[in-house]
Amino acid sequence: MEYLASTGVLIGIYIILATSYNLIIGYGGLNTIAHPIFFALGAYTAALLGIDTGLPAVICIAAGIGVAVVASVALAVTTLRVSGDYLLIASLGFQLGLLQAVNNLDFTGGPAGLSNIPLTLGGPARGWLYLMITAALALVVIWLAQRSMAGPFGRAVRAMRDDEVACAALGRGPFAMKVVIFAFGCGAAGLAGGMYAYYYQYISPEQFNVAQSATILTMVVLGGLGTIWGPVIGAFVLVALPQAITFLQLPSSLVGPLQGLIFTSLVIVFLFLRPQGLVGTPVAGAAP
Repeated sequence: MEYLASTGVLIGIYIILATSYNLIIGYGGLNTIAHPIFFALGAYTAALLGIDTGLPAVICIAAGIGVAVVASVALAVTTLRVSGDYLLIASLGFQLGLLQAVNNLDFTGGPAGLSNIPLTLGGPARGWLYLMITAALALVVIWLAQRSMAGPFGRAVRAMRDDEVACAALGRGPFAMKVVIFAFGCGAAGLAGGMYAYYYQYISPEQFNVAQSATILTMVVLGGLGTIWGPVIGAFVLVALPQAITFLQLPSSLVGPLQGLIFTSLVIVFLFLRPQGLVGTPVAGAAP
């Protein structure tokens, strides 16, 4: 039962990550792959504060959100004036640079990571308590995403994504909207990082690398870019599926390649047969 609770917590964390990333890339049309670094900033900030100061987990996680937001604004004001491949390259450089710094700093634990993160919510029901908290936070993030994208701001964001020049000609501020949506999405990633650090009590740089970017992107694409429930379904499928494979009791040497084969096959199949994702609306003129 504890295994099911742990899987549920991980699904909730990835729902937060996929939903927040979808706001940036799906609704905002911002081609960045640096989302895991804000996941890492939230995790490391919360963990280090908890270890060094002994502050309550809520305060440490809130600080992680704040650091992620500040870092996202710093990145946004320097890179969001460019777009397309330039933004992609800039975000990748930011991610790799920060990961390299984390990997070489003593106070972050270096490549070995941090393992002495304070225990919170101990006892036999710990996993289920975390599951309820993570599920509640995921629902809040989904609700905020839905509310913001269903109103005037969301319509302006989609207009900016589709035609930035026309949006600016109508008196909207595309750059300001980019910064706001980027900060909101990255702040949610910081929240996911804080929850991850306190639940698993261990973090290391390799958990936030480019492979993590590919995982979160696959969740969004699989579920449906620019939809509210698409990333939720994508996160559920891509976290639950590997866990289900473990029940087959296959040799460990086969599990990793099998998971990679399944993920790659899913991406290829959806790119050709359903590029709008599981819950996306078919594009006019596209093949059914």
